Amino acid sequence: MKKFFYAALAVGAVAMIASCKKTAEKNADTQSDSAVVEVVDEVVTDSVADRFRNPEYQAEFATDSTYVRTPSGLKYMIEKEGTGAMPGATDQVTVHYTGRLLDGSVFDSSVMRGEPATFPLNGVIAGWTEGLQLMKEGSKYVFYIPSDLAYGARGAGNDIPPYADLIFEVELIKVN
Repeated sequence: MKKFFYAALAVGAVAMIASCKKTAEKNADTQSDSAVVEVVDEVVTDSVADRFRNPEYQAEFATDSTYVRTPSGLKYMIEKEGTGAMPGATDQVTVHYTGRLLDGSVFDSSVMRGEPATFPLNGVIAGWTEGLQLMKEGSKYVFYIPSDLAYGARGAGNDIPPYADLIFEVELIKVN
């Protein structure tokens, strides 16, 4: 009986040690993946945010034909032009997006959630309503939305302060 008990205890100990090693390897892989995502996100954040807040880019905005400024003050850059339908002001759309403050910090992202967002264009901030009507299905744009076309003096919760200009990277997946 004692031999059986010790054998069972030894098997249990080996299984537990092996399990710990696998968990440690998974944690190391997850940490490694997270580090890669952070580095890539940092590079993308810096490059996108710099386009809009760096004085060199601001001067480029005034002359470079890849950046467009609408009469309302919305600025956008076309990263990929789609070929599908264009939404109207009251259409429902499905998009993937990442929203950032000018310092590059992400305040919302359907991409990070892994789930596209669907909503009516007349139920979002004015900069989105205007900007998405410029896009065709399949397009990817970067929008610089001044605070008066975003949340203005009220801000939005704890993530978006009052008078914050916003940067959105948007992919229009579908006009519903």
